[in-house]
Amino acid sequence: MKKTCRVVALGGGTGLPAVLQALKPAKGLREANGCELSAIVTVTDDGGSSGRLRKQLGTLPPGDLRNCLVALSDAPEVLRRLFQHRFKHGGLKGHAVGNLFIAALAEVTGDFARATRHMHEILAIRGTIYPSTLESVQLVAHFKDGGSIRGEAAITAAHRRIRKISLDPDDCRAIPEACEALKKADLVLLGPGSLYTSVLPNLLVRQLGEALRRSRALRIYVCNIATQPGETDGYSASKHVRVLFDHVGPWVCDAVLCNTRPLSAAQREAYRSQGAVPVTVDGKRLKALGLMVLGADLLAAGPLARHDPKKLRAALYGLMESHLEIA
Repeated sequence: MKKTCRVVALGGGTGLPAVLQALKPAKGLREANGCELSAIVTVTDDGGSSGRLRKQLGTLPPGDLRNCLVALSDAPEVLRRLFQHRFKHGGLKGHAVGNLFIAALAEVTGDFARATRHMHEILAIRGTIYPSTLESVQLVAHFKDGGSIRGEAAITAAHRRIRKISLDPDDCRAIPEACEALKKADLVLLGPGSLYTSVLPNLLVRQLGEALRRSRALRIYVCNIATQPGETDGYSASKHVRVLFDHVGPWVCDAVLCNTRPLSAAQREAYRSQGAVPVTVDGKRLKALGLMVLGADLLAAGPLARHDPKKLRAALYGLMESHLEIA
């Protein structure tokens, strides 16, 4: 490549690790073909193992961070598998080993950010991963029926139409290094992943949202392939983007990357039974919002409508070469 491309990906859940896998540098390198990769990870999870540790220890939820660390790890496979292993019996049932390790390291070092930095060394991370904030924050959903509810897990389970999402406290501060990464970025990726509970929580940290609005990077929203029951029922691609704009402002996204490969009959049926459908790519409305519409076959094989890391990698490197003058 002609220059190093600084890429920052924001999100959480299963979507962000897929992006990190797609752009992961070759073994032994911190950069992939001139791509310097950073990730900013949401810390609002309050369910499962992360939620239990959060309540019992007062630590930040480590689950989303763990998945991203493993996605970028150059450690032996057995260590990566160990960090993802969940206990099946007893008092530790449901806990991921990596979650316990990160929580313990935060106690030993006295600081979650310091623990994250140590994890880069322990797992030989190729890239840099930041929590979106070091403060204990909760998601609050305000529904169209006038009610509201607190907590990421409760929001997803409520299956009510969301009008707005917010953070409590709403004045939480971002890690300065994460803001600096956005400032220096050439490419910023939002999603894929849960719109309200993975993507937006990062941008609602005011300093991160402001840094993204001011960024000179090419900012791409990687649109979900299927709608998510309880969050984005009936949402088209443009509706996803309008929600981002309504929460953070119109200057947080320049382009939308959408999957063009139709779901198989088996995939459609499986999602239909859950109340989900493929996201409609309404190109005219996206262009009316001032966005570039980028399409590619991104669909992974198998029963789930997920992004294939290899296909996503090819699409993203193609975009970097054509739009950022990197070759």
